[in-house]
Amino acid sequence: MSHCACHNTDNREQVEAASRAALSEDILRAIEEARRDPEPGGRLISILHKVQGHFGYLGKEQMDAVAQLLQVPAAEVTGVATFYHFFRLKPGGRYVINICLGTACYVKGGAEVAEKFKEELGIDFGETSKDGMFTLECARCVGTCGLAPVIMINENVHAKVKPDEVPALLARYRDKARQEQA
Repeated sequence: MSHCACHNTDNREQVEAASRAALSEDILRAIEEARRDPEPGGRLISILHKVQGHFGYLGKEQMDAVAQLLQVPAAEVTGVATFYHFFRLKPGGRYVINICLGTACYVKGGAEVAEKFKEELGIDFGETSKDGMFTLECARCVGTCGLAPVIMINENVHAKVKPDEVPALLARYRDKARQEQA
């Protein structure tokens, strides 16, 4: 059986176009810059940070696009994404709560603060509340030991948090979300 020239099986251009469409211009520029390196895979972590920063998590479509455009195996991208705890593979809540459990925060009551968040939200670390509002994460250190115990909600640092302050803090962010939707 002979192969007919009219049955082109090279879909590289289509794959590349689909990969480019799955990512932002900022991410595409970072990938292009990385490809000029002798070892472009060395920038994989920083590129995945950009993807998560843009989309809020690392979706399969975006990870496949990074693998294609960076020319690294998809298994390597997935391996890096699943190895490091700071990458999320599912969409997070509107507000990501990072509770520091580094030594200073732990000693000053960080574990009790974490338990109160878990109780109030009905979720554990790595989970998102049923209403999609909050994702609970654990951090090993956020570098503000003098303010222990510390939590970060998105980019906002909350210092010297006590367990009994958790319900009011959650209410404040729920109110903020309602005001932003109005």
